[in-house]
Amino acid sequence: MNFFVAVTDYDWFQLHASKSRVDEVNFWRPSPEASFKALSPGQMLLFKLHSPRNFIVGGGFFTRFIQLPLSLSWEAFGEGNGVRSLSEMRDRIAKYRRVPIEPTENPTIGCILLAEPFFFRDAEWIPVPLDFSLNIVQGKGYDSEDGASGRALWEAVTERLATRATANSDPGPATIAAVESVRYGEPVLVRPRLGQGTFRMIVTDVYERRCTITGERTLPVLEAAHIKPYGAGGPHASENGLLLRSDLHTLFDQGYVTVDADQLKVVISNRIREEFENGRDYYQLHGRAIRLPRESNSVPSREYLAFHNSLFR
Repeated sequence: MNFFVAVTDYDWFQLHASKSRVDEVNFWRPSPEASFKALSPGQMLLFKLHSPRNFIVGGGFFTRFIQLPLSLSWEAFGEGNGVRSLSEMRDRIAKYRRVPIEPTENPTIGCILLAEPFFFRDAEWIPVPLDFSLNIVQGKGYDSEDGASGRALWEAVTERLATRATANSDPGPATIAAVESVRYGEPVLVRPRLGQGTFRMIVTDVYERRCTITGERTLPVLEAAHIKPYGAGGPHASENGLLLRSDLHTLFDQGYVTVDADQLKVVISNRIREEFENGRDYYQLHGRAIRLPRESNSVPSREYLAFHNSLFR
């Protein structure tokens, strides 16, 4: 199993480690040209602090890399970005870029989205492998099955995860798979449990930042809608999501709009006309085929659409 050791600062780590529970984090990079191709979804990224704190102090499971404007990153993750305020995040970006950022500027940053994050207590910190050069700026990849350093580090991390999983009444699926790899042999890649912010960003990305009904591309008014509500057991998963313009999201959640589970076409309720004596713009959308996401595994689930259809009136 490939995994990656990434370098981060102590303040970013300490804010997360101070919390009793963290479901997701944005391990962001300040450059608008940043990219990250070292991991596949479900593989582990570990946090190594800047020198002189040369220790592995936690990690998380990779879900996706996306370039996002600062405003959307803050809306989706808040303190999950490792800062306490939008202004602090703006200052942090300026510090790393070494150029000032104006108060109204909305810079693009690279976002490594991690699910099921974990943060070690000081006594659990793991010294960096001997082959991890202290001159490395961003990070270094390892293989849990190849080389003494990779195997030893994987075992040290999973040993600590096993203790945490035992104490946690609801460990995530990727965490469980990593722990079980020690007992059952070669690690198995398992999709981690997503949080709300990651769900929003992945749905935004797979629909290429366009409303699935109208094609609208004005990002601030686009929202990730759950097809089967999270409160009703619907998961934070891309196949349970639609990217909708904010007014359509509201109408979708309230049952005025749905998407036919078989034909994947928009259905507009007569209730809009009956209750509001209006809705001409919405009725023009009736019968329109939705825009499908670019990834086949993110196509809306028929099961979830059928559930939503059953609530439609």
